[in-house]
Amino acid sequence: QAQLVESGGGLVQAGGSLRLSCAASGRTLSNYGMCWFRQAPVKERETVARIYWRGGNTYYSDSVKGRFTISRDNANNTAYLQMNSLKPEDTGVYYCAVDSRIRSPIWGTQNDYDFWGQGTQVTVSS
Repeated sequence: QAQLVESGGGLVQAGGSLRLSCAASGRTLSNYGMCWFRQAPVKERETVARIYWRGGNTYYSDSVKGRFTISRDNANNTAYLQMNSLKPEDTGVYYCAVDSRIRSPIWGTQNDYDFWGQGTQVTVSS
């Protein structure tokens, strides 16, 4: 059965770093864009970063631009999110997801990312 598993979250002090991983099984991701979302209590879901199906082109929200880096390793069917200079407002559950559209030349909306993992908790203390 296809599955996405996020890992790498934890508790970190402000200014610290974490590297999140999203490992896929039962489905090949090489032809699909991927993204990272985050969800915090009493906040709307936020698109943090996206990466083109072929890699290279990336998108970052203004709140994380310059601090986070999304990447992918298609050979290992895995996506990553390197998070540096973390702030308390980065706290939340981080999810990776896969674009349902094969080799899409444009960024998808949140509704296009219909294959999700269970998330990994990131907590940044002040």
